[in-house]
Amino acid sequence: MDALKHVSQVFEAAEQIPFDDSSRIVLMSDCHRGDGSWADEFSRNQNLYFAALTHYYKEKFTYIEIGDGDELWENSRFTDIKQVHSDVFWLLSRFYNEDRLYLIFGNHDMVKKDNRFVKNNLYQYFDESGKRHVSLFKNIKFHEGLVLNHRGTGDKVFLVHGHQVDFLNYRLWKPARFLVRYLWRPLTIFGVNDPTRAAKNYKKKDAVEKRLTEWVIEEKHILIAGHTHRPMFPEVGEPPYFNDGSCVHPRCITAIEIADGCIVLVKWNVKTKDDGTLFIGREVLAGPRRLRDYFGRTGEQLHSNYISIFV
Repeated sequence: MDALKHVSQVFEAAEQIPFDDSSRIVLMSDCHRGDGSWADEFSRNQNLYFAALTHYYKEKFTYIEIGDGDELWENSRFTDIKQVHSDVFWLLSRFYNEDRLYLIFGNHDMVKKDNRFVKNNLYQYFDESGKRHVSLFKNIKFHEGLVLNHRGTGDKVFLVHGHQVDFLNYRLWKPARFLVRYLWRPLTIFGVNDPTRAAKNYKKKDAVEKRLTEWVIEEKHILIAGHTHRPMFPEVGEPPYFNDGSCVHPRCITAIEIADGCIVLVKWNVKTKDDGTLFIGREVLAGPRRLRDYFGRTGEQLHSNYISIFV
């Protein structure tokens, strides 16, 4: 099946989340939470992530994770990830208990499409101090895609990880996982890049972005993805393909916020006050732009000169 046709099928089958100009939504992806070892890229940014997530929790945002939340190619035991990053899962569970959490699976956590895996690993956890099982994300559902449906206009924003247009990472994800887990993971300690990951291969990034942009132009919907780790924020009049970046940039994490009828790309990083004190702060990379300005664009109105934001 043609990759773009499959993306359209995901779009048509996706659960729809109603929202309006008063909604507050934050989108992140590609956290790649690991087991705390040298290969855990998330570990160096875990304080940035926790600070950002705490801010969004207090400010009543709904958190939507657009795939690759957990690194389940390099790691076979989800329990190791859950234990090392227990503070993160505790905070995510607070979002979930208030109906403010939606999770999409990507290629690196594709196993979450299996309901048995989700039930066995995410419904509850074992509290060693209390010697009992405690509810975590009971009855949670993982999605391949989600659609934000504007209550006022009926316009739609499609959320998908984006690996669906990447043949190796979608159709051949099991062989790719095997190579990553037993070949490329050990080699990365010597500085060898993993060729299966779009995040570390610029030709693959470009190919994925081109296909997703083609879908946007054909279907005339806003699309927000992850997968490439490259933040994207188009100008009004350009194809509305957005990318929220990742949480494993060398010195920051990036996110897309939808609030007050606007969309904005932000990053969180360590900043310095005049007295030398360090703090974690939020910085706007692009926007804000009114979301309605991207709605209803026809194929003739769109061109392919979208911009990327490097962080």
